[in-house]
Amino acid sequence: MSYPGYPPQGGGYPPQPGAYPPQAGGYPPQPGAYPPQAGGYPPQPSGYPPQAGGYPPQAGGYPPQAGGYPPQAGGYPPAAGGYPPQAGGYPQAPPQGSWGGGPAGGYPSIGLDSMSNPGYGAGMPGGTMPQHPGGTMPQHPGPAMGYPGQPGQPMAGYPRAPSPNPSMPGYGGAPAPMPGYPQAPSPNPSMPAYGGGGAMPVAPPVNRGFRGTIKDFPGADQLKDVEVLRKAMKGFGTDEQAIIDLLGSRSNRQRVPLLRAYKTSYGKDLIKDLHSELSGDFRKLVMAMLKAPAEFDAYELNSAIKGAGTDEACLIEILSSRSNAEIKEINQIYKKEYKKSLEDAISGDTSGHFRRLLISLAQGNRDERPNVDISLAKQDAQALYAAGENKLGTDESKFNAILCARSKPHLRAVFLQYQQMCGRDIEKSINREMSGDLESGMLAVVKCIKNTPVYFAERLYKAMKGAGTKDTTLIRIMVSRSEVDMLDIRQEYVKNYGKSLYTHISGDTSGDYKKLLLKLCGGND
Repeated sequence: MSYPGYPPQGGGYPPQPGAYPPQAGGYPPQPGAYPPQAGGYPPQPSGYPPQAGGYPPQAGGYPPQAGGYPPQAGGYPPAAGGYPPQAGGYPQAPPQGSWGGGPAGGYPSIGLDSMSNPGYGAGMPGGTMPQHPGGTMPQHPGPAMGYPGQPGQPMAGYPRAPSPNPSMPGYGGAPAPMPGYPQAPSPNPSMPAYGGGGAMPVAPPVNRGFRGTIKDFPGADQLKDVEVLRKAMKGFGTDEQAIIDLLGSRSNRQRVPLLRAYKTSYGKDLIKDLHSELSGDFRKLVMAMLKAPAEFDAYELNSAIKGAGTDEACLIEILSSRSNAEIKEINQIYKKEYKKSLEDAISGDTSGHFRRLLISLAQGNRDERPNVDISLAKQDAQALYAAGENKLGTDESKFNAILCARSKPHLRAVFLQYQQMCGRDIEKSINREMSGDLESGMLAVVKCIKNTPVYFAERLYKAMKGAGTKDTTLIRIMVSRSEVDMLDIRQEYVKNYGKSLYTHISGDTSGDYKKLLLKLCGGND
């Protein structure tokens, strides 16, 4: 009698390497071997005596390996390797959250479709796995037979060693550390789990240290700084150069406390004094530099909404480029300063799908995990293609859901997959499928996600080119990015437009306004 598979025994172990010699056709009764006995294997000389719960671990068995899965009750720990794809191939990797959820490249059968025979299912060897609707494997309750099948965790393959018994899959071989061991299951079941098999970073952020142009001034003294400002404004005329030199060399967290220090020292309001002494765009720039970042953003959003007309580009610029924490702080300050929520302000001043886009971004709830799941990126790319290019009309809601909720590294992978899938850049598809404010808004979100410094370089270029200068945009970007990524923006500017940002500002502005802008720019490239 041969053994087509392991009989279901609680806690049983597979044959140990070196224990049973491989025999053609299974294990026929041999002298001194193991004849079939009711209830399992009887004790034999140098064999395994019956133990409660199965065979105890022996040397050469399956000790836990660093990086692998610990032994599970009734199951087999993963081993390195796996069966190569058979003729016909295995279907594409199921999406995260479905059974397996691991890398493409094929999965071995583990017999869960036929529990009576924990070997290959019918029609499995040498053929293709049965297709299921949607291309995903069916769900199975719990980790049957001890195989971990949590969302986002890849299934381990079986070793390539020949089977000791041709009638059953080849178990055996020592396990090795498992590549791509996931960090943890998804903290939110409705979101995909990142970091599992097939996960790879796409365009990882390059940590090059500080990329701003304005830094903390060493040894800055608030009381001395406000004395300089007071002296610059006292008496007849104003010493604008002293104001430029001081404010242009202090970081935001050194500038903002000057308001309180000035009032403490002189009993006067620094903002009111500066406002009365300065004028024009220079005054606007100085006022902007004396606001905290979130306070300045809230002010700019309110200015973009109130009055006749709406500066839609400003709304999109701020909401698409700020982090979740920054957007939440902007919401708090907006409510406190303007006595209504930012969402209500947006709802009252915009409409349609553009309004939905802004409200989605204003939640500050984008996924911010750094890792990328390539199989999910492919799904999202397919969903965007199905919602736009491959459809009569456009499903704007699908674009909204993906562009506003997914992480920026993930979306960069989606854009790459989209390009490979339909041979057209996502921006060109948006141009073809949308129009008006929604088109501008979606394009801004995509550009900002693809490469934020390139996006801001383009915004600065458009603010200065042609007749007249959009000084509000120029001031906002120069102030808000001077301590974030101004060095990167300068690099992209000279690369894309043939001359440096410093040169363009010098030719497009004048006077004290120009001098302070150039301080924020930080140098010529």
